[in-house]
Amino acid sequence: MTTDTQPRRTAPVALWLFTCCGMIFIMALLGAITRLTQSGLSITDWNPIMGALPPLDDAAWQKAFDAYQHIPQYRILNSGMDLAAFKTIFFWEWFHRLWGRMIGFVFLIPLIIFAVRRQITRMLALRLTGIFALGGLQGFIGWFMVESGLSERTFVSPYRLALHLGFALLLYCLIFWVGLGQLGDKAPQPLPVTRNGKRAGWALLCLLATTIIWGAFVAGLHAGEAYNTWPMMDGEWFPNAAFTLLPSWVNAFENLALVQFMHRWLGPTTMLLLLTWVGLHMKSATGQNKKWLHALGGMALLQVLLGITTLLTHVEIVVATAHQAGAITLLSLMLINLKRATVKA
Repeated sequence: MTTDTQPRRTAPVALWLFTCCGMIFIMALLGAITRLTQSGLSITDWNPIMGALPPLDDAAWQKAFDAYQHIPQYRILNSGMDLAAFKTIFFWEWFHRLWGRMIGFVFLIPLIIFAVRRQITRMLALRLTGIFALGGLQGFIGWFMVESGLSERTFVSPYRLALHLGFALLLYCLIFWVGLGQLGDKAPQPLPVTRNGKRAGWALLCLLATTIIWGAFVAGLHAGEAYNTWPMMDGEWFPNAAFTLLPSWVNAFENLALVQFMHRWLGPTTMLLLLTWVGLHMKSATGQNKKWLHALGGMALLQVLLGITTLLTHVEIVVATAHQAGAITLLSLMLINLKRATVKA
């Protein structure tokens, strides 16, 4: 490996890291489809090695189906489901897990090759090894989430769902940020910002992440299937059912009325603040910087429209999946603009 005093930025390293980000992006969409098709509890055990293979004969399929028939989701929601229908939901959960394993291989093998060939510094190799370890932890968090829906619930815990999504986005952002730093001679012209402007950008990234996490609580509670009007919630600006749980603080996480209210207004608030940040920096931007700022502002508007459409269509699968894709795209664009932003001397 190169020494830390002689860093070597290479296009192949950047391409590899962005490929991993693309796979995580797809993984998040597969997770959305798995959740929206109620497929996530179809595999009732966690086998990191042999679980890569689906059932290979009729006996194995029947064994997997029998295991599913013993959990509350089948007994309460899907009683009477036949084996053919089970195979459909099984596919989405199996493919979701398989894709996660593939991400691990695509990340680890090139990491070893780049390290052996000394195409990355020792420090970068250690950082990426740490990210790989976090990826392994994410696999466990995924099972931790699934396990919450196997004994008492018909769906997974919204807390664990939010943790699982949040951790996936953390991994995505870490890899994406490192990838941006490996562009070498193709590094962008700096976007001049004030110190407060840079701080505001990072604060907006945190607000955007918070908005997305509350979307996970909406999904975990199936809150998007209620109050399917806009801008009012079935004739109310603020739902009367928002504080019906005790203690009061749990309403923000477990009361579907308040959780949806928070997410539906966090979205437009985040959009308006992002548009303000874009507008403040547009005058000092030139060339590619203006294009990336325009992309950020446009995506912020589109994401809010996708959120509203998701509600109005009662969480139609294609629209809801596009909404999740928009969230990750918006995160990516914010990171790109923050990478370009340089405090003026």
